[in-house]
Amino acid sequence: MKKRMRVLASVFALSMALTTLSACGSGSKDAETKNADDPNAKDTITALLPPVSANFQSNFDQMAKEFNEKYPNLTLKIEPASWEDMTQKLDTQVNAGSPPDIAFIPSDGIPKYVDSGLLMDISDTATDDMIKDYDPAPLEYMKNGKGLYGFPAYMEAHAIGGNKEYLEKAGIDYKKVQKEGWTFDEFREAIKKGVVTENGKTSRYGFVFATAGVTSKDYLDILVKSAGMPSAFNQDLKYTYTSKNFLEVLKDIRVMIDDGSMPKELSSIDAGKRWNMFLTGQTMITGKGLAGFERNAKENNEKLKNKDASAVKGSIPVEYIVLPVPSFAGAKAQTRVAVDGYVTFRGTKEPTAAHKANVVKAANFLSSGKVAATTNNELYVAQITESSRKAAESMPVDRDPDNKAAIESMLTHAVPARPDIPTDLGAKALKLEDEVIVPKLQALIAGEITPEAMYDAVKSAAVQAFGDDGVVKD
Repeated sequence: MKKRMRVLASVFALSMALTTLSACGSGSKDAETKNADDPNAKDTITALLPPVSANFQSNFDQMAKEFNEKYPNLTLKIEPASWEDMTQKLDTQVNAGSPPDIAFIPSDGIPKYVDSGLLMDISDTATDDMIKDYDPAPLEYMKNGKGLYGFPAYMEAHAIGGNKEYLEKAGIDYKKVQKEGWTFDEFREAIKKGVVTENGKTSRYGFVFATAGVTSKDYLDILVKSAGMPSAFNQDLKYTYTSKNFLEVLKDIRVMIDDGSMPKELSSIDAGKRWNMFLTGQTMITGKGLAGFERNAKENNEKLKNKDASAVKGSIPVEYIVLPVPSFAGAKAQTRVAVDGYVTFRGTKEPTAAHKANVVKAANFLSSGKVAATTNNELYVAQITESSRKAAESMPVDRDPDNKAAIESMLTHAVPARPDIPTDLGAKALKLEDEVIVPKLQALIAGEITPEAMYDAVKSAAVQAFGDDGVVKD
């Protein structure tokens, strides 16, 4: 908040100075002042965009051309960035007070930039027709407090994925699971059937999830969503990881390793290794599973068929089956999702009404209709606007219809956004996660501590962070 106040103070001082020095402005934003309220004046909107899909960046010229055809007075100027340098580039521009008008980032990055004072709330500018086009759930993820800070591009379900042949050999009715879900007990029995042992050595595990380093955060976070803990805070803003359900999840994490369904060296398996294990037939089910994995498996199958040397070494043909995460402790399954989108920024100077409206038009153009349909089809993720669903009707996609239906079903019970959680509480929860939960989880997976010891450590740290009345007691 102090940082925001400093920024606002700077904005006020800068505005006063520009009252007498308006002719000295520089950059595209300052140049607009002459036509401040003319919606038909020429304007340029800048965007910093990473390679969202395989062909996304190669379509930039076409996207800019079609945007200009739709809005002849507007120019969309796109700067490409790699995923590796996206954050650094954006932060550099934000810290210099001159961010792009639009940047593609995960929605969970919005609080960070709201705190900088340079995100642009478009809730007063986005039209009703624009808002109605988006599915409500992903749109909520672009909010912070009462502000709307851009438009969502997609909502990706975090699931798990199975090898069709192995699931069938184990007698698992995966189509029923896709439609109805499963409890942890049902899941545990299934993955035990997937284990293959030869000469006393396990050649195939039932389940492998990447848990090395920070990926362990994903593992735990995905599981607790379906244990009645969709957020780190309940609706009364009490910290939830002190719930007894959390202890049940920790016990279940350990038991899958102890009974041999998961590798004892699970804590050393990163995302690349667990995907390699899946493609080489060393596990029946893998996690986390993303919709694009179906495409990746198909591409590797094609390479094997064509004897392409770039196929994964030792891999086998695999039909990838989307599966939901099981439910825990009698709770209702809820799907963890990732919502990424086009976030709107302002400079240190208050944008003109016309420029703000133009930025909203560009963000809406990128996140809906043909652009969104093309991008989301490449990613195998669901369309989240009516306009992109309509545009996608003429775009054939070689996708398993049962997988597509399973993802769409999971998204109907996606974890809702929580824009009501105050920034300071969220920051405390992240600190507790980084300093206590992740290290203890890695120790639990490695067999160095018990579930009870981890639960007690997290509970003690939570009470210290949020107070005795600030945590869930059940």
